[in-house]
Amino acid sequence: MILDLAAAEPDALALTDDFGASRTRGELVDRATRLGHVLRDDLDLREGAHIAVLTDNRVEVFEIYLAAVLSGVWFVPVNGLLAPHEVGYVLRDAEACVVLAESELAHLVPAEIPVIELGPDLDRLIEGAADTPFPLDATPGSRFSYTSGTTGHPKGVKRAVPSTVSEMLALQQQLGNQVGFDGDGTQLVTGPAYHAAVGGYGFFDLCNGAHLHLMRKFDAERTLRLIGEMDVRRTHLVPTMMVRLLRLPEEVRGEFDPSPLRMVLHGAAPISRSVKQQMIDWFGPILTEYWGTSEAGVFTRVDADEWLVNPGTVGRSVTGFEVFSVDDHGNRLPAGEVGTLYCRTPGSDRPFDYWNAPEKTDAAYLAPGVFSLGDMGSVDAEGWVYLADRATNMIISGGVNIYPTEVEQALLDHPSVVDVAVFGIPDHEWGEQVKAAVEFAADASPDVVDALLEFARERLGRHKVPRSIDVHASLPRQPNGKLYTRQLRDPYWQGHERAI
Repeated sequence: MILDLAAAEPDALALTDDFGASRTRGELVDRATRLGHVLRDDLDLREGAHIAVLTDNRVEVFEIYLAAVLSGVWFVPVNGLLAPHEVGYVLRDAEACVVLAESELAHLVPAEIPVIELGPDLDRLIEGAADTPFPLDATPGSRFSYTSGTTGHPKGVKRAVPSTVSEMLALQQQLGNQVGFDGDGTQLVTGPAYHAAVGGYGFFDLCNGAHLHLMRKFDAERTLRLIGEMDVRRTHLVPTMMVRLLRLPEEVRGEFDPSPLRMVLHGAAPISRSVKQQMIDWFGPILTEYWGTSEAGVFTRVDADEWLVNPGTVGRSVTGFEVFSVDDHGNRLPAGEVGTLYCRTPGSDRPFDYWNAPEKTDAAYLAPGVFSLGDMGSVDAEGWVYLADRATNMIISGGVNIYPTEVEQALLDHPSVVDVAVFGIPDHEWGEQVKAAVEFAADASPDVVDALLEFARERLGRHKVPRSIDVHASLPRQPNGKLYTRQLRDPYWQGHERAI
């Protein structure tokens, strides 16, 4: 575990960031231990208390992560790009006792909640705290995540955790090893560490001995440069990042040498088959895709070679999970039929609970250990899982189900499309019609909208082709790849009653 690795090689590099900060393994464990004592002793927080973290990507994020695990405190990473009222909602709903915040973001914290600013203020507290190791047989803390809130208020979710600190740290190593995040060399953290997948996979790799470099903000060209300069072995990307990499000038792409990379892990949002194929052609067969959620982790996994044989799949069930689809009555569907996807895990009857929302928790479970987060899809005869969309995104036009993800992936294949969102808007005759919001490349031709519609007609059934396209300079997408679809869709539904 990370404690043993730090004892064996205390001077090995563990963390660096774009602010110029760095931590060795020894410094990481020492500061995390002292921070744990700040929380438990100086602030007198009880075991199981909640703290929050409001910051850009910086080394302190993972110090806080480790401190929480060691000291039995749960920490809530908060997206600093949220509006002030959204930040306030999360902090109050989570009952945060204190917020560790970057100075530029501290003003977002409601006045009644204490704030410790990262930097000199936090450093002084850490330096003056006890360095006594926490007992490994004590109850661990963990991450207390909030869903992205793209369709309403974010929901707090707590996963079931092991009973001791040592078991918790061992689990982090195991989860990293399951996907090949084995701690060898450097991982480039391109996305926001407040996101459950980005922060989680970073922590798994760190616990296995990796050096993490945290980019403050994703930049396609700089990402390629850092991979070469830092001999990066692993990184996590979301599909929008891949699209931006593929849209770089040909000369920039041609100069990039992907040979240092051993793995590119991706998930968090659906990916176009064309985009993934282009990435494999460019980077080599090193892409590993997963499907999972903030609520319960990763359910499926597929490497590049398997995906090339089964294009479009998000993988087969990982160890400990079974995935199947059901109809509207909860009955299992035959192989290949689209329905609501459910996951079964024998490890726990309740692998997660929604915070202060027992009715939401109950609604997620079909039976003990069997749950769904609303994704639609199918499972073929060999166990390969294919996603359709989330049930809440589905467009019903003239009684026919249309999955926006399928339309989005078709439109993304057009070379002038940088980003796209598809959603339903009111239609007096059909109930809903398909609308697309698109960000085009800077060099797109004047007639690109008409060209895109013709492109769609050649690839989609007539009922799936957008009736109209809105052009945007950029779409309201979070750095974690999730889109605020409601910001695009809701204006069309003002004064209307939703059809679904």
